Amino acid sequence: QVQLVESGGGLVQAGGSLRLSCAASGRAFSTYFMGWFRQAPGKEREFVAAISRSGGNTDYADSVKGRFTISRDNAKTTVYLQMDSLKPEDTAVYYCAADRSGATLSRYGYDYWGQGTQVTVSS
Repeated sequence: QVQLVESGGGLVQAGGSLRLSCAASGRAFSTYFMGWFRQAPGKEREFVAAISRSGGNTDYADSVKGRFTISRDNAKTTVYLQMDSLKPEDTAVYYCAADRSGATLSRYGYDYWGQGTQVTVSS
């Protein structure tokens, strides 16, 4: 089992930046693929970004590519999402997730989820 706790959300103006953090419990963090997802009001949860165990490989949704950067620090058992050039359509609850059993970087099949952190981008 792993517990995930997100932080860093808030209210920001369009064009601004935020950095989300997700702290994970447990010693197996470096063995998990990690991902960020988001859910806007009235919409389904969607994939945002994912990172491999070592941090050497990443994947991004087209809607955030070039604006968001996912990274991880295995020593601190934390994954980050740097969000730049934010747009009102980025407004959502952002969740981090851990994939303990995947064989490759994926947008699906995550086993553990955090409670989420609200990001609101005003126009």
